[in-house]
Amino acid sequence: MIELYNDISFRTSRLVTQLYSTSFSRAVSYLNSDIRDAIYSIYGFVRLADEIVDTFHDFNKQYLLDKFEKDYDDARETGISLNPVLNSFMITVNKYNIDDDLIRAFLKSMKIDLFKSDHNSRKETEEYIYGSAEVVGLMCLKVFVNGKEELYNELQIPAKKLGAAFQKVNFLRDIKNDTEILKRKYFHDLVSNKFDESLKNKLIKEIESDFADSMPGMKKLPRNSRLGVLIAYLYYRKLLKKISRTPAENLLRIRVRVPDLTKMVLLLKAYLVNKLNLL
Repeated sequence: MIELYNDISFRTSRLVTQLYSTSFSRAVSYLNSDIRDAIYSIYGFVRLADEIVDTFHDFNKQYLLDKFEKDYDDARETGISLNPVLNSFMITVNKYNIDDDLIRAFLKSMKIDLFKSDHNSRKETEEYIYGSAEVVGLMCLKVFVNGKEELYNELQIPAKKLGAAFQKVNFLRDIKNDTEILKRKYFHDLVSNKFDESLKNKLIKEIESDFADSMPGMKKLPRNSRLGVLIAYLYYRKLLKKISRTPAENLLRIRVRVPDLTKMVLLLKAYLVNKLNLL
């Protein structure tokens, strides 16, 4: 009855995604049905690790993250895990040949969150973003191309750029919580500079460049994934636009969000753009 346990594992990852991120879950729901569970499993894996370092403040985070990585190692060796989220992730890793280097890079960035509060150089910021976001985009790309290595190699850079853009938007949206609660400064510019309108606009310009560099790759995505990725793209572009219209001092007090009605409009826009092949 291993099929039943595997089904429960994927359902658990789907539930984790739905409860932690309604926006991402909505985007995933517009992927083809044959790849949805794989993307849910990737999100479930990265979400659990992220929760360890971001919210489990009353527990030994280093122990929990080390245990999580050891459980991953055991699952790679045995082919199964009693952690349903990790079990579904390993099935996806094996099915789509996701490189272990990508997973190690992600776990490395999570470990950085345990011990490092400030990123003092552009190199440190870029290395963290690579591990925390770009490799996640590459994991998803492995699923999207389903073994087509030539296409994967062609789309690697755009996928990394899109992942970086998403992460940087998250940094700007969550700057209040990151700096005040978690005591982290992900942008190296924040270490020696005050977060003001000038710095905000500089960061937004950088993110806009990442979005522009990701577009050529989105146009070449297989049809099974293009609509879901486009939905996420339009959502983050709208979120960035709202951030750009919000004074820097206000971003340090509130968390900008996109209203549900606007999200529905973006869904319709994404559907029409994809249907009419207007990318």
